[in-house]
Amino acid sequence: MLKVAVPNKGALSEAAAQMLAEAGYRQRRSSKDLVTIDAENEVEFFYLRPRDIAIYVGEGTLDVGITGRDLLLDSHASAREALSLGFGASTFRFAAPRGTMTAESDLAGQRIATSYAGIVEDHLSRLGIEASVVRLDGAVESSVRLGVADAIADVVETGSTLRQADLEVFGDPILSSEAVLITRDGEEPQGYEVLRRRIDSVLVARTYVMMDYDIRVENVEEAVRLTPGIESPTVSPLHREGWVAVRSMVPRDAAQKIMDGLYGLGARGILVTDILACRV
Repeated sequence: MLKVAVPNKGALSEAAAQMLAEAGYRQRRSSKDLVTIDAENEVEFFYLRPRDIAIYVGEGTLDVGITGRDLLLDSHASAREALSLGFGASTFRFAAPRGTMTAESDLAGQRIATSYAGIVEDHLSRLGIEASVVRLDGAVESSVRLGVADAIADVVETGSTLRQADLEVFGDPILSSEAVLITRDGEEPQGYEVLRRRIDSVLVARTYVMMDYDIRVENVEEAVRLTPGIESPTVSPLHREGWVAVRSMVPRDAAQKIMDGLYGLGARGILVTDILACRV
């Protein structure tokens, strides 16, 4: 069986389980379950701390995992990112007390508190900056006030937590992270290709919608330029003379604008429906 690691809690857990369910895999019924066996699909799911997943995959104990890009890079595990999953986006940045630092060069000789020591040490090394990295678990915003550090490096979403601690971000982002599918270096495990193909189909289904519309024959070419589809739209004759029906996949985010354009070309009966699953 293919052995897959899934986050057991935190920001990635629910979204990862939802994606796997949409891909047709059985998921755990209770948050207390540590293992779920999907015998029909020959997959075994293990629910683990997101920070540990890259280690298990890198060591070959498990075949595939879902975790954050930041956690993968921080672990220095022998695992690789195979596919970005489109959820769990975050930005990793430096922050310091207001007015004290404006550029990464200001970190030279300073103490930096973080829960991601591996990422920070690698980043400082690339910049040629020598600083002391203080590894902390959990929230690091209080470390400056408590005298443990001069600056911090952490995930920043809205920045409200930093403002409460009287900290401000500076310098360029260290890393842009999101949920990723990972596997170990080397030969792909048996069953991996099917899992990846299914997850790919979920990503496409979430990104696109199906659009159907009727339009006069003389306007078809102009209309299909708005709806080219992934490969090519389906065009079928209608009983109404001089009209055809067109079906095409279009980007979800652009659907309303495309509908406006089609209506302006004389298209009617424009329908948009969700795609539950697909193979492209």
